[in-house]
Amino acid sequence: MTKFRKLGRPTGHRMSMLRTMVSQLVKHERIETTVAKAKEIRRLADNMVQLGKEGSQCAARRAASFVRGDDVLHKLFTELAYRYKDRAGGYTRLLRTRIRVGDAAPMAYIEFIDRENELRQSKPPTPQPPQRAPLDPWTRSRLSRQFAPPKEEKSGSDL
Repeated sequence: MTKFRKLGRPTGHRMSMLRTMVSQLVKHERIETTVAKAKEIRRLADNMVQLGKEGSQCAARRAASFVRGDDVLHKLFTELAYRYKDRAGGYTRLLRTRIRVGDAAPMAYIEFIDRENELRQSKPPTPQPPQRAPLDPWTRSRLSRQFAPPKEEKSGSDL
């Protein structure tokens, strides 16, 4: 895998924690954790949804090697794959919530978008600007000319 945040844990503990948190996110569709952990979970959860959308036997085995639980695996390949079939990416949202009392760690909710009981509604897609008719090369050349500002004349008194 690519570079991860170390999160102050040995590799085995870190990967086990991330696998569990991704599985819980898929199961409950919203969890609260620290901001650093949420940013790592977001990468992995989006990758798991992408495998669910792929739907092949190879993708199922790759997802099963990471997430914990058959119910989580089934939800990935049925419900979430169907929900995000038209979306190209960005399946999760990270919302900063508070500062934890014990150690002042910044906390955040991470949740799947386009679901019931969202903390914040998704923004509508931005409309595409209307297509302009192509210009002929002569007109385009004339319109793209850059005109220099007029030169200031130097007078003898400025020296």
